[in-house]
Amino acid sequence: MRAPEFWRRAGVLPVLLGPAALAFDLAGRARRAVARPFRAPIPVLCAGNLVAGGAGKTPVAIALARRLIERRRKPHILTRGYGGTASGPLQVDPRRHDADEVGDEPLLLARVAPCWVARDRAAGARAAVAAGADSIVMDDGLQNPSLEKDLSLIVIDGGYGFGNGRVMPAGPLREPVEAGLARADAVVLVGDDETGIARRLDGALPILRARLVPEDGAEDIAGREVVAFAGIGRPAKFFRTLAELGCRVVATASFPDHHRYAPDEVMRLIEAAVGRGAVLVTTAKDQVRLPPEARGMARVLEVGIAWESPAEIDALMSKALGAGHG
Repeated sequence: MRAPEFWRRAGVLPVLLGPAALAFDLAGRARRAVARPFRAPIPVLCAGNLVAGGAGKTPVAIALARRLIERRRKPHILTRGYGGTASGPLQVDPRRHDADEVGDEPLLLARVAPCWVARDRAAGARAAVAAGADSIVMDDGLQNPSLEKDLSLIVIDGGYGFGNGRVMPAGPLREPVEAGLARADAVVLVGDDETGIARRLDGALPILRARLVPEDGAEDIAGREVVAFAGIGRPAKFFRTLAELGCRVVATASFPDHHRYAPDEVMRLIEAAVGRGAVLVTTAKDQVRLPPEARGMARVLEVGIAWESPAEIDALMSKALGAGHG
């Protein structure tokens, strides 16, 4: 889905949707109240968020897995596989699976470490342990009470924050801010704090500052004219990253998050780029949703997380890895 514009600000519509938001919140509270979370015999680190999509939790999950690998750990990544048909537990194999089956994000996660799609997170954790994992990174799952976490991070986009501060469908929140913060160990603030997150938290939780930065290969498109398209939580953030890289963005196309591209849509994008003498550019998440024959027709801008203070995230991870299990 594409986040409605009214989720960003106060207005009449959010007020009218208040009763539905209350029902959504009460259902979530009831689910967490009756849950009996599974305690895995290995550490579980969760990168979650409070809003619907676009905060940057998948890049943070990838960054956590990479840091675990640098410590000579054997992390497996656990995700729901949003947009895919598989319920799991299923270990993702990019050579056999596609976005229709497992979702787009698992295909990216599986490039970094073994990745499991599991709507039942506890079952997914058991499968990962049986397959030899010595730690688990959850991409999303902060609101899922079925698996106990040793480290819970709330990822926040500094340019969007909590939107209008209301729970879905009146706003972008999956749960009230205070309820989510109460279960978290720290906040990962991605980008500049344009919405006053630090002021709102007022020291309640550690704030780990980070940025999304282009990875290897970005220099190939820097300074060039590009036609950019994206079907992610906040396409504008991707377009801004291209501009900051020095690209001249001559046209953009935005699609809903997890959008499945039809061949005629791709052809129109290609024609737009050719007509302007520009390079067609998209995200890695979008590339895996293109028709197979079109995946080589668009350049991909890969981005990753750069920590302002790596020592802070390392300290939190060390604490989580030292937690008692069994």
